[in-house]
Amino acid sequence: MSERAESLVRDNPFIELRLDYLSQPLTAIPKLRSLLEVHPEVTFIGTCRRATNGGKFKGSLAAELAVLRKAADCGFPLVDLELQSAEALKASELGDLYDRVGMIISHHNFRSTKGLDEQFAAMTEYPADFYKLVSTATSLHDNVVMMKFLETNSAKYEMVGVCMGEQGIISRVLGVRAGSVFTFGAATKGEETAPGQALASELRDIYRIDMVDQATQVYGVVGDPLSHTLSPVMMNSAFRREAVNAVYLALHARSMKDLMACVRDIPIRGLSVTMPYKQEIIAALENSDPLTRQIGACNTVVRGADGKLYGFNTDVAGILMPLQQRLSLTGARVLIVGAGGAARAAAFGLKGKGAEVFIANRTAEKGQALARQAKVKYIKRADVAKLEFDVIINATPVGMNGSKQSPLEEKELNTKFVFDLVYNPAETKLIKMARAKNIQVIPGLEMFVQQGARQFEIWTGKPAPVAEMAYVVTKALERQAASEASEEQQAPAKKAAAKKTVSKVAPKKTAKPAKAKRKK
Repeated sequence: MSERAESLVRDNPFIELRLDYLSQPLTAIPKLRSLLEVHPEVTFIGTCRRATNGGKFKGSLAAELAVLRKAADCGFPLVDLELQSAEALKASELGDLYDRVGMIISHHNFRSTKGLDEQFAAMTEYPADFYKLVSTATSLHDNVVMMKFLETNSAKYEMVGVCMGEQGIISRVLGVRAGSVFTFGAATKGEETAPGQALASELRDIYRIDMVDQATQVYGVVGDPLSHTLSPVMMNSAFRREAVNAVYLALHARSMKDLMACVRDIPIRGLSVTMPYKQEIIAALENSDPLTRQIGACNTVVRGADGKLYGFNTDVAGILMPLQQRLSLTGARVLIVGAGGAARAAAFGLKGKGAEVFIANRTAEKGQALARQAKVKYIKRADVAKLEFDVIINATPVGMNGSKQSPLEEKELNTKFVFDLVYNPAETKLIKMARAKNIQVIPGLEMFVQQGARQFEIWTGKPAPVAEMAYVVTKALERQAASEASEEQQAPAKKAAAKKTVSKVAPKKTAKPAKAKRKK
């Protein structure tokens, strides 16, 4: 713990040490004294959360109090005490701790974002330097609830408020401008202490949390799922490169209703729209460009100064540009696998360039409908292997997020080019199969970057830093691939170690530092 803190203090002079993760915190705390003495410029929070309150400490309330007192005596500027513990302590015990050290009273709701006012009223019954209220976002709009709560109360109290869970990233980044004094990030991947907690390095380097203020414009990518999207990495890098005061977030919307409720209450300036909402979102737009209306799918939304939403489609440019750099599309035979939003962009865009377009789709009815609308041809899956093409485009999500599947079989790849619109991972099974047959491949990264570049230009009016965007995504994919390869190599050893451990273990029987400045 001490070594990890030493590696972080230069970039983060504000660190929480989760003492409840130590097997014997009372014994360990004196060993942390030198860390505190060597770094007086760092504000260390000592936290010993009991298991009944979502922590790791299995001791009693008295034992928890002893740990926090020891932390105070060893020089911690702040300690974190759960509301449940504060309620159970005697007034004299709580007052003694408060006199010894700066104190955070905290409360965690691991199920929802409800009853914030009631929970906060209970917290303010006890003296503290900071009040930290953490809920769980079960929808995007829960972030709005948390931020409105912060805006209402932060003028009177020093407060911290965030939502846990994957959908809580909005509050973790934007909460600081709504009144949260600080936010939380994990030291390294795999060491998150709460669901949905971002890495401290991501908050700093990707989301530029130190620069988020009231003037910061908010953009985001919306879809379901979004766990592997690299859009925030790419877009935030572009904003940084072009000195745009903006932040780009992943908005995991489980329904269009939730998304629109969030968009109404947060001044979101623009959205990247991915599956499954590219067609559904059109009904929520005030207007759109002719291409979007023709295709019937929108992947780019702009919020005008009048608050109205306008739609564009940059998928077409993202698909056509990589192809036009390699071959003439006039008369080219192109097979599109899929019939969703990306497939629609490809079909209409290629038809407009004079290509001979074919659609193949798992659900025949949907594929035939797209073929009729785009005035292209529909072919049965059984006929794919009998035909030859200049380009085969995978416009389905098959192969995404490490899936070992391919939308087509090797015998069906009778083509000069394979263009896989899936960009993560960089090497899908389809791409590997094409390489094995010496077919030229076009990685999904190219489409991803090109469509994103057009979005950036629509939103900002500035030329997109395309090379920078491609570079950061490429590096992110390389790091991801290296990490996955390392995990695969370690998996057999971990599995063997687990078996060995299980075989040897018998079944268990059931069984005073400076005070923080207070507001008056």
